[in-house]
This record gives sequence, structure tokens and C-alpha cells, in this order.
Amino acid sequence: MVKPIKVGRVVILLTGRYAGKKAVIAKLYDEGTKDRKFPHALVAGVAKAPLFITEKMHEKKKERRTRVKAFVKYVNYQHILPTRYLVSTDIDLKGVVTDEKMASVKSRKELRKELRNMLTKKYTSQTVAKKAEKGASQHTKFLFSKLRF
Repeated sequence: MVKPIKVGRVVILLTGRYAGKKAVIAKLYDEGTKDRKFPHALVAGVAKAPLFITEKMHEKKKERRTRVKAFVKYVNYQHILPTRYLVSTDIDLKGVVTDEKMASVKSRKELRKELRNMLTKKYTSQTVAKKAEKGASQHTKFLFSKLRF
């Protein structure tokens, strides 16, 4: 049987503070850990999606509207909805999101800041994709779009 939950998969959180927000799975814990005995995943996501910008807008306004707010948390498998999108090639979270950085409050704050800068840079550097890369760019575009339901 194919596992729908894997590293790089875009998921939608179903419960809690970030319910309805999109995230990317950074690490899986199928057997659980000593602290969390249930299967869970470490996810990094977009708490506030960037807004639409146009060429006529001033640089300061463009900068404000393209700002991304990020979050990182452990989530039970029961509380995530996997989507068809994978962004493992576009956004590399393995080096950025680690258990060591999740250990203390101070390091978690630094991690969120680093993740925010990475996601903002990725969003602003999006270009018109070639046909070969079209699938990958659509997956990244889905991550940054606001969920409408």
C-alpha cells in the first residue's frame, strides 16, 4: 500500500491554532517517540499567506504584501490532510527544520525567522516556469495560496 504521508508532502492542518493552514512535512515519526507515543510529523507551514501584488505598487507596499508568516510544530497524523502536492525539490527543509532547533523556545524562534526568510525568498523569486518545471512550480504556488473553502 502506498503511504500518502511522506517528507515534502503539502498537508492541511485540521485542528488547533493553525487549522486550515498549509504546511510541508519535514520529518516523520511513524512509531512515535518517548515524549509523543503516537505517530506524528514535524511540519513547517505558512501561517499568513502573501498577498497579491502588481507592478504599479510601491516597493515598500510590495515588500509588506509579500511577507510570509511561518510556523513549525509537531502534529499527530490524525490531524493532517495530505494533498496531492509535493514540494520536496523546491523547498529543502531537511537542513533547516531539525529536532535540535525545536528543543528550546529561543531556538524555535530563530527557526521560525529562518524559515520565514526562506519562504519569502522562495515566493518572491518565483518566475514563469518552463513546461518541464511546470508541475513543481504549481506545487509551490499551491503552498503560498490562501485556502478557499
